[in-house]
Amino acid sequence: MTVTGLTAQARSNALDALRASSAAGHELDVLVVGGGVTGAGIALDAITRGLTVGIVEAQDWASGTSSRSSKLVHGGLRYLQMLDFHLVREALTERDLLITRLAPHLVKPVSFLYPLEHRVWERAYVGAGVALYDTLASVNGRRRALPIHRHLTRGGMEKLFPDLKHDAAIGAVRYWDASVDDARLTSTLIRTAVHYGAHAASRTQVVAMSTNAIGTVTGATIKDLESGEQMEVRAHSVINATGVWTEQTEALAGSEGGLRVLASKGIHIVVPRDRIAGDVGLILQTEKSVLFIIPWSRYWVIGTTDTPWTQELQHPVATSADIDYVIDHANAVLSRPITRADVIGHWAGLRPLLQPGTKEGTSSAKVSREHTVASPAPGLVVIAGGKLTTYRVMAKDAVDFALGERAATSPSITDRVPLLGAEGLTVLQRKSRSIAKQYGWNQFRMDHLLHRYGSLLPELLAMVDADPSLGEPLEGAPAYLAVEVAYAATHEGALHLDDVMMHRTRLNYEQADRGLAAVEQIADILTPLLGWDKAQRAKEISIYRERAEAEEAAEHELDDESAEIVRLRAAELAPMVSIAAGSSVGGHS
Repeated sequence: MTVTGLTAQARSNALDALRASSAAGHELDVLVVGGGVTGAGIALDAITRGLTVGIVEAQDWASGTSSRSSKLVHGGLRYLQMLDFHLVREALTERDLLITRLAPHLVKPVSFLYPLEHRVWERAYVGAGVALYDTLASVNGRRRALPIHRHLTRGGMEKLFPDLKHDAAIGAVRYWDASVDDARLTSTLIRTAVHYGAHAASRTQVVAMSTNAIGTVTGATIKDLESGEQMEVRAHSVINATGVWTEQTEALAGSEGGLRVLASKGIHIVVPRDRIAGDVGLILQTEKSVLFIIPWSRYWVIGTTDTPWTQELQHPVATSADIDYVIDHANAVLSRPITRADVIGHWAGLRPLLQPGTKEGTSSAKVSREHTVASPAPGLVVIAGGKLTTYRVMAKDAVDFALGERAATSPSITDRVPLLGAEGLTVLQRKSRSIAKQYGWNQFRMDHLLHRYGSLLPELLAMVDADPSLGEPLEGAPAYLAVEVAYAATHEGALHLDDVMMHRTRLNYEQADRGLAAVEQIADILTPLLGWDKAQRAKEISIYRERAEAEEAAEHELDDESAEIVRLRAAELAPMVSIAAGSSVGGHS
């Protein structure tokens, strides 16, 4: 099977298709605004129903919330406390679909300990809750995707997590969920949608909505932030999936209706794997949020926080107080306390918290504790809230609402459409030893590659065959091969050095130097592939260095406002356009 790549040429072709939609009779069925996991899911859902689809994102794919989550695919134990059994079952069903059918290369099982402080009542209470969690995961009619929970004594608990304080718990319940590289899940969704015919353009911002004489939204004005070109796109339905930018995007339609969304900041820190002795994760209740200590490859991810965010939305940052909060709560149960010196990286993300009710005059479809689909104006659909795990359900609800009665004759099929890299995965896994031997890689390297690319791995192998130097590790970041950088540009839609450092790899927070030791070599690989001259190469490196320095300086500030001032000193390669509320273009029929 020939798989469509996300290339600079593919982006150019997508813009041509979007431009052509302005001609009568060539309108898109759906224009999706927002390239996070929800927007990507909507594009895939719509294109697999046979609709014509365009999707635009003002920044890089997954550059917002969808690259800054806890990187978990889970049912949500906390919702059992709220007795929201339907929501938990829905999320667990989606979790198991991702593990077994849709993205088994990207979504991997991970187990957690829920430490117990009380010998009798708490073990019974928590045990009953986790048993219900397992039961809800078993009522979908399929074979279980993950093991059943287990009760552990203190001794059993300490074998799995030696660095847990002896007096921190009398035992634990071990249960299973899953982890995922959220940015890769999103970009794989985009690439899968493009493979089936969607037109996708990153670094392309909606700057106005088009309406006809009776106020129906008929499309949008978009601006290519790379070239500066502005063009009209026409579509029968525009779906706003912009997360924390929901209200700003709604306002472009000139309507008073819509959804209300507030931003809440959550931060995570990264600690080397050998710094904490443990083979499983931990889940802890704090006074403000749930704290996870998550095993991930060569390190631990620890988070999160939950605090209001009132600064600009593009670059949330972790403050010194945020980092200390996470460290202090982790140290409450660790026998060997971690310090700031152990933190090699961190990230901050914004949750789009859906506020109760909709604005006056807004029709709404499915409303759950997690997400709502609404229409503030004819032709415009808005979806907000939700979480990464249930992106597919959110996408289905949004497209159903956009189609109205037509949805019954063209139902969603994404529960049966594997993402690119899923089909044929088992074959590649069975061939991994011979591939490793042929290319001189160890099993850790093969596991890394299969987890990231699945059955698409032969595309990278072909590039290494053509240029064996691409099969070597990066000198300043040996966890990655040079071919992974090249592949990001030739197949995964990376347009800038920043895209590679932040979203195609995780070098920005995986290494204490934010990957700066590797930027020269990475830039050398990208330069011929993206057609940079010497000036552009130097600019790309300079911009990323500024970003890294600004992020490092911001983490020493005590409050959000001060940290944001420091972070915003770094320049942008393709700055977003400042949009005034109500920027609509009237008169289009």
